Amino acid sequence: MISAGDFRNGITIEYEGNVYQIVEFQHVKPGKGAAFVRTKLKNIINGGVVEKTFRPTEKCPQARIDRKDMQYLYADGDLFNFMDTETYDQVALNSDTVGDTLKFVKENEMVKICSYNGNVFAIEPPLFVELEITDTEPGFKGDTATGATKPAIVETGAKVMVPLFVNQGEKIKIDTRTGEYLSRV
Repeated sequence: MISAGDFRNGITIEYEGNVYQIVEFQHVKPGKGAAFVRTKLKNIINGGVVEKTFRPTEKCPQARIDRKDMQYLYADGDLFNFMDTETYDQVALNSDTVGDTLKFVKENEMVKICSYNGNVFAIEPPLFVELEITDTEPGFKGDTATGATKPAIVETGAKVMVPLFVNQGEKIKIDTRTGEYLSRV
């Protein structure tokens, strides 16, 4: 059990039959009346965000989220297959669970599988990936000062905006949280 006075960003709690992650919290002490904790909670199963207020002495059970490193093997139609590299157990997840989290992940790369009570609810790709550009317009020397970008398709099929000087066949580094180009490799 965790009291509302001990809330911090990133903590997961069970509240009203759902599992929430604390996105924001604020301790409020009004001039008149009792103090309270204003929070923004994200439902980890469906992604919805709600705002709730708690008394600082109110207690909630803390939810235990398991994060396990697994290797992404391959996609088979609507199923995505992952393998535990320690036990060699394989797990197949449907596209509803996976969503678009694997758009920057190549086969045989490691990802984190997040589960609650044995039910997988999310996949966390690596923060940064290096991918090769398979299709883009040709670049020109001198196209570095304007900061303009052009679309490019990387080897996983995802579309990324890259600077004008980046050419087809080059490897680039991408931030998977935002989908933004970071640098050439």
